[in-house]
Amino acid sequence: MKYYIIAGEASGDLHGANLIKALSKKDNQANCRAWGGDLMEAEGATLVKHYRDLAFMGFIEVVKNLKTILSNFKLCKSDILNFQPDVLILIDYPGFNLRMAKWAKANGIPVFYYISPQIWAWHTSRVHKIKKVVDRMFVILPFEKSFYQDYDYEVDFVGHPLLDVCASFSQKEPPRWLNKTENKPIIALMPGSRKQEIKRMLPQMLDMVIHFPNYQFILAGAPSIERSFYDEIIQDEPVIFVSNETYAVLHEAEAALVTSGTATLEAALFDVPQVVCYQGNALSFLLAKRLVKVEYISLVNLIADREVIKELIQEAFNFSNLKDELNRILTVNKAKIQADYLLIKEELGGVGASERAASLMYNYLNKK
Repeated sequence: MKYYIIAGEASGDLHGANLIKALSKKDNQANCRAWGGDLMEAEGATLVKHYRDLAFMGFIEVVKNLKTILSNFKLCKSDILNFQPDVLILIDYPGFNLRMAKWAKANGIPVFYYISPQIWAWHTSRVHKIKKVVDRMFVILPFEKSFYQDYDYEVDFVGHPLLDVCASFSQKEPPRWLNKTENKPIIALMPGSRKQEIKRMLPQMLDMVIHFPNYQFILAGAPSIERSFYDEIIQDEPVIFVSNETYAVLHEAEAALVTSGTATLEAALFDVPQVVCYQGNALSFLLAKRLVKVEYISLVNLIADREVIKELIQEAFNFSNLKDELNRILTVNKAKIQADYLLIKEELGGVGASERAASLMYNYLNKK
């Protein structure tokens, strides 16, 4: 069968790649065409557009890049019609994907959605649109199934695919950069995957370096961002930079400073105590604050439904708070955080999410 898959972010590329791998095991005739990244391409998908060209963050940034976004919609629709897929599989990225779902439904193309948009956090009215334009929804967070049930919409909970990714990670030999750490314990810096957020987050994270001289700070660079971009921010700070080795860094880390996003859950799955950091465009944040309906921004706290890790947001993300919280997770809070992580892993449904999702998708398509 022919599968057209759209992922607009680094995390979507990761989960899309594992889904493609699982689909190919179920369907030896699988032909995948995709918007995504290097990982999806490596699993055999024909890549139409890379997610690095789709990363527009916040209300203001979307408005500024509206012409490019509209051009992407036009390209995507044309490419789908030329490909004539058996199904359109959408991975998160709701601003783009929900519009594509509506268009695909109107054109008679079955629509599967893997990894639900976080409409339970804000814009809950979108659930009515999803019911109309998405044929099957595959959710990865345990509370999402009951959320959709409240709206009389049956979805499939397949578990979180990050469990598979983290469980399959193996360190065959110590990474080369480990030799540069002088046997100091490691603090990971994970400032995000978009240039806009890295510019905001990384300088304040780097302010911690001089105050924790007994630790080695490792900056885990995003694979889609060039080294020179980071170098301009790092300057002469004694930080070790590594790219595309986030899991190797987490495997070795004692603690982490993490920009809110999928990385917060990745750190938890590697049992790394962390401080969640976020600071966005002031106007965008004020607008979002009026709309967001959840108490936390990190996946770890959302799944636990309580504060497991500290979130420093906007004005709270400052030198004093960051220093205090980093010191706290390195000492008094470490064991408690790791005990809470274990409970979260149990909530997430165990390994095998990608295979469960692929199997359900294949079976649904063959029942047509």
